[in-house]
Amino acid sequence: MLFLRSLIFNIAFYIVLFALVVFGAPVMFFGRHGVFLLARTWARVSIWLLRVICGVRVEFRGVENVPKGPFILAAKHQSVWETFALTLFCPDYSFLLKRELTFIPFFGWMLISSQQIVIDRARGGSALMQAVRKSRALFEQGRQIIVFPEGTRRPVHAPPSYKPGVAAIYGSCDVVCVPAALNSGLFWPRRQFLRRPGTIVVEFMPPIPPGMDKKSFMRLLSDQIETASTRLTEEALARHPALKAAFPVPTESEPV
Repeated sequence: MLFLRSLIFNIAFYIVLFALVVFGAPVMFFGRHGVFLLARTWARVSIWLLRVICGVRVEFRGVENVPKGPFILAAKHQSVWETFALTLFCPDYSFLLKRELTFIPFFGWMLISSQQIVIDRARGGSALMQAVRKSRALFEQGRQIIVFPEGTRRPVHAPPSYKPGVAAIYGSCDVVCVPAALNSGLFWPRRQFLRRPGTIVVEFMPPIPPGMDKKSFMRLLSDQIETASTRLTEEALARHPALKAAFPVPTESEPV
């Protein structure tokens, strides 16, 4: 049953994505807000499909901590799920994206049309400076930036691996940073087919005010995100014992 539900969901998910990207392409002529409308439609439909087909519900905690105006949303990254779900809380957002994504027909064109921050990672340090300059310009427009500080999806129980990009933006742009913890990797694991029933929880924590030095900021950000994400994972494992077999806690000698 788990396999069949996952199969039905994955088929439906990609059909919806394909239809929105191809048949919704004309929204690019209305600028970034037209693309945002399409993206939020994708998010809401996908969340609905997860609940109806796979029994995956969603709980958002600490929504009152999400401010208005410009801010950095720095989130744990375990799944594809948060790449669309978090857009529901940022009215005029930009992701930090690798340049290769813009090469995808239709999808990449929409990324460009919606004025996302596209980074050529091959350029190393100059790419980071480019990200800072573009972020500063977006914040001046009152926009938000969604950042995954670890840069890529990490497995459940994996040790943290935070990159300096978020600290560079925070240190140069004088805006608050909202840490976000989650447990999505338990129900929509990276590089896995199955979608396990349960409740995805996202927790938005109080904003970190601007002005901290980069090292202290990174320490505080990682501590808050990791502590809360571990707690949310433990809550889910206690509530859904069947998940424990799929996500055993590794010993020190075992690779993640």
